Amino acid sequence: MQVPVQISFHGLEHSDAVEERVREKVAKLEQFSKDLVSCRVVIEQHHKNTSNQHHKGEPYHITINLSVPGDELVVKRDPKDPHVHEDIGVAIRDAFQSMEQQLKTWIGKQRENDRTAHKSA
Repeated sequence: MQVPVQISFHGLEHSDAVEERVREKVAKLEQFSKDLVSCRVVIEQHHKNTSNQHHKGEPYHITINLSVPGDELVVKRDPKDPHVHEDIGVAIRDAFQSMEQQLKTWIGKQRENDRTAHKSA
């Protein structure tokens, strides 16, 4: 990665364990392509109730912006069912699975473009 990974927490306390998990997931993405430029991950927890006492049961929203040469891949996980991502680990897993699929698709397109360019040269 050309730029260090950026991890932001909004609406919840910073967690070293969560940050480490995100860094592991980003490292896995790097195994698919060494061309990654940058990655920014935002972990949010929106609170319907303004009281800080009512955080339990609120869903996590994960946004991943992955810059690759000439493009940017984005995953924004805003669950429609608020119970789907009450577990931060599940929210992170699902978001990174989606990003992995996007990255694999992008890599496939790059390889196809390279083959097409090579044949016409």
